[in-house]
Amino acid sequence: MDFSQIGRWLIYVGIGFAITGLLFVLLGRIGTVKQFPGTLNFQIGGLTCTFPVILSILLSVVLTVVLNLIGRFLNR
Repeated sequence: MDFSQIGRWLIYVGIGFAITGLLFVLLGRIGTVKQFPGTLNFQIGGLTCTFPVILSILLSVVLTVVLNLIGRFLNR
């Protein structure tokens, strides 16, 4: 792998981090994970556990589609 390919990968990773950061900012403005439907909350004594089931499935589907599109784009 030469330096130009490494540079391209670093650019792609940087764009990915920027998009992820933007999503975190937008999700922070929408509200917390506890407010989404499909979130399981357990509270036992002083311990609170939150499991965002539907959000995890949704993010998994979105990331699968995005990464498949990127993979197809790079393998032309």
